[in-house]
Amino acid sequence: MWEEPPSAAGQGAKGLTLGVVVLLILVPVYCVVLTSISTPGSINRAGGLVLVPDGITFDAYTTMLTGGPVRQALLVTLGVTLVGTAISMVVSVLCAYGLSRSRSLGHRFLLMILVVTMFVSGGLIPTFLVVSDLGGYGKYWALILPSAVSVFNILVLRSFYSGTAAELIDAARMDGASEWRILWSVVLPTSRAVTAVITLFYAVGYWNTFFNVMLYMPTESTKWPLQYVLYEYVNLGMNMPGQVNSGFGGAHSQTAPLSLQMAVVVLTLLPIMLVFPFMQKHFAKGMLTGAIKG
Repeated sequence: MWEEPPSAAGQGAKGLTLGVVVLLILVPVYCVVLTSISTPGSINRAGGLVLVPDGITFDAYTTMLTGGPVRQALLVTLGVTLVGTAISMVVSVLCAYGLSRSRSLGHRFLLMILVVTMFVSGGLIPTFLVVSDLGGYGKYWALILPSAVSVFNILVLRSFYSGTAAELIDAARMDGASEWRILWSVVLPTSRAVTAVITLFYAVGYWNTFFNVMLYMPTESTKWPLQYVLYEYVNLGMNMPGQVNSGFGGAHSQTAPLSLQMAVVVLTLLPIMLVFPFMQKHFAKGMLTGAIKG
């Protein structure tokens, strides 16, 4: 109430800054989407990314999804994301709830061990040797279990669970509820926001999995997730089935290489772009709940 009302110049500067930031985000996305649905001729005339629509076709998406490595990679990524997120959330929620109970056995010692692992790790080579000796090389579980648990996410969940009203938990215990019942019926319903945020964190991490593929997956393209296919076919310039072998495409080509590459980029971004708006309200609440209030 003691602050002066914003001046017109200040408001204009803020609006201009936000407008520039929005344009910096939307213009590249617009170019990528438009190029993915452009004809080979329009891409050839533009000399690369298309800024002005000049012939629309969905041949790139048809070629990409009717077969070949991209469709298989999409299925692999969906499977890894769903299974990995479920495993990570179950382990993180159970660990965080156990550590949030002050009377649980050895919770302080276990908490200190978890915190230490945030700053000290075994290293890349020992991790690779352990996964390989356990038979994980070339297996899908190698994309999930080595990164299934994030100590930071566990600590965030623990802090929320520790703030659950003691009266609710005591009332549930007086009614004969077990710890499992308390977790399922009391703690989780009152922590939906942070649960949604952590679920989103894990899902995005698995959807963007890339480094574990380079470590644990052989050169078989049938086992590559979508992000690694994006790396192979966009960054390294490898050809996909249905695209021409040189240039930006010609009159007799099926699909321009750049159009296929941009279609893979769109397919990689689309799920996150669709899910995030629905998670936005939970994301903001989950990150701010528990903060210091004035």
